[in-house]
Amino acid sequence: MSIIDLYDLFIHNPQITTDSRNCPKGSIFFALKGDKFDGNQYAGKALASGCVYAVIDNPDYYIGERTILVDNVLKTLQQLAHHHRKVLGLPIIGITGTNGKTTTKELLAAVLSTKFNLLYTEGNFNNHIGVPLTLLRLTHDHEMAVIEMGASHPGDIKELVDIVHPNYGIITNVGRAHLEGFGSFEGVIRTKGELYDYIRRSKGKIFIKKEYLQSIAKGIEQITYGNGDDAFASGQVVSCDPFLVFNWKQQGKLHTVETHIIGSYNLDNVLAAVAVGRFFKIPAERISRAIAAYEPTNNRSQFKKTDNNELIIDAYNANPSSMKVALDNFITMPVQPKAIILGDMRELGPTSDELHAEVVAQIKKGQFDKVFLCGEHFSKVGKEFSPFATTEAMVEELRKQPLKGYHILIKGSHSMGLEKLADIL
Repeated sequence: MSIIDLYDLFIHNPQITTDSRNCPKGSIFFALKGDKFDGNQYAGKALASGCVYAVIDNPDYYIGERTILVDNVLKTLQQLAHHHRKVLGLPIIGITGTNGKTTTKELLAAVLSTKFNLLYTEGNFNNHIGVPLTLLRLTHDHEMAVIEMGASHPGDIKELVDIVHPNYGIITNVGRAHLEGFGSFEGVIRTKGELYDYIRRSKGKIFIKKEYLQSIAKGIEQITYGNGDDAFASGQVVSCDPFLVFNWKQQGKLHTVETHIIGSYNLDNVLAAVAVGRFFKIPAERISRAIAAYEPTNNRSQFKKTDNNELIIDAYNANPSSMKVALDNFITMPVQPKAIILGDMRELGPTSDELHAEVVAQIKKGQFDKVFLCGEHFSKVGKEFSPFATTEAMVEELRKQPLKGYHILIKGSHSMGLEKLADIL
């Protein structure tokens, strides 16, 4: 079946599922494969559970005209999403970056939703499956979309921009993450830069931090943000105790915004939202209100006050650059006493121990009152802090010797499961 014919079926049945346990009546099931499962095996179950069609790529599971046999289910899903995007033709902002892309996406969504009927990436649907599923949620009622794009290997962003065809692009920053997949920091830069490569070819525009990533941004129309007065969106940190308060200017008028976001390092993310709002002619007061009202979720720089302590929970992800700025910010916060609970940074490849040792060196300069480390790499390089081999072992110790009256930074890779500590602190 051609994409055009499949698209006609989709128009009449505009709901997609890839989970045979969730089959709304009239939806289309795409039988994706994973490392440990083959969706083809569940096509019959999906049809019996409410799906009107099942798209498969193994003829052994063909059970009649309601099964649509294609060469590759994933590629078909991506092609269908791309075709749908082209048919609707609405403006799309594509976001990638090592750190801050989800926060920036959420801030953009908060600002743009004050004027437009907006679709934006939910949760972490930012990969080769999540991006097409997001695009297929677009309807004729939407006026704009913000699509987050993640990467862990060279070519990942190129694959996604070829599906999305964004009109505008933002690279929040480039840092040392997923080095195991990228091979080097230069590989990270090249891969993130694939967004700029597409924008350049398509004569789109980018929102970019002033004087940042200019080496890969040549030849592209730029809308700038930063702390210099010559940026399109200019702003400064006022305070961060613990929430970020910042100023930004428009036509000589100063706007002060009190956010619910932890960390001065989020200034670039809020200014990106200001730049996008200004570019799309959203009134300044509305931009400021939207940013002030935004509250982070999903363990991303969240602040939580418990009966015993005040917590900064940043346990959704961690890499050397995000770890450094989180520690720098915590060091400068005028609070006492301070404790840090850090877990391993994953997917850093052969340089893992060296990069964890850099974090340990930063900890030694920070003069923290309590330090708790856990994980394979911290156990190797942070012996002076008596690290724990696992998160579970650290949880057990904190239950025996609970902390009380501390300001605590909790940060580590998502797979370390540090978010569970919030319940015992």
